[in-house]
Amino acid sequence: MLITAPQNIPGYGSEAAADISQVKERERLSQPALDGFFRITNLWRLSADQQADLLGGVPRSSLYRMKKVAGTRSIDELTRISYVVGIYKALHSLLPRDLADEWMTRPNDNLLFGGKTPLSYVLRGGIPGLQQVRTLLDAALSGL
Repeated sequence: MLITAPQNIPGYGSEAAADISQVKERERLSQPALDGFFRITNLWRLSADQQADLLGGVPRSSLYRMKKVAGTRSIDELTRISYVVGIYKALHSLLPRDLADEWMTRPNDNLLFGGKTPLSYVLRGGIPGLQQVRTLLDAALSGL
């Protein structure tokens, strides 16, 4: 049985996902991914340390180098960036721009966050934390 992506459902497109296991594909995606990451995290007003932690704990010196030349990012880093972009897009679909850009750094009473900020949650939880926040926002987008 052939399973295809549902049509006309947010989050599902007709394009195949990038194969980031291939170095060439990671080379191609790294610069635009990091450019977007830094634009988003600047809008969220994150510090360099928070940006580095969000990328998986890269050294600060590497972070500053990445701002100039992306190089080839790892699968882990590109996955993290993908979640950040998805969270950003979902927030901007759900909230007015100013609130969307503040949401990650404001205390949140959702049970998932326990009064802490979504940012602190994803920094503690890594990729699974990013995935949970993205899932929470996607559920809100679908009306759940």
